[in-house]
Amino acid sequence: MLRRSALQALQALLHLAMVNPQWCSVSEIAEAQGLPAPMLEQLLLQLRRAALVEAKRGRQGGYRLSRPAEAIPVGEVLKAVGAPLVLDAPGDSSSAEQDVLKSMGRRLQSALDRELKQLTLQELLFDLQSWQECLSNEGGLMLG
Repeated sequence: MLRRSALQALQALLHLAMVNPQWCSVSEIAEAQGLPAPMLEQLLLQLRRAALVEAKRGRQGGYRLSRPAEAIPVGEVLKAVGAPLVLDAPGDSSSAEQDVLKSMGRRLQSALDRELKQLTLQELLFDLQSWQECLSNEGGLMLG
């Protein structure tokens, strides 16, 4: 399961992707996404350090994506906020069964890491917009 900080960072980035290339203040993002502003500010600072967003001071400032949404992998976002998705490994044991399970865990983690490198913010944005469209059409069919 994703940590709350990872989910909130993704929410903020999805908001920025929706309004791109507009600058958004922390309070605008917090209000739109129902997130606490102080915590969101900390997440945005982490995302800025990771070069996922850029910041601009002043009345017309705020945050925006530093590159297109299709160039932002979800795995990079998780790493930026210190919430990488890691599968639990079996305990230490010397049995053949445990070795096989550890090997399986490494293979699954490798596959998950590859998927998180390929899955982009743009894909999440497409899914979000599809859901919003589906809901606005009172239960219309959504094809993915």
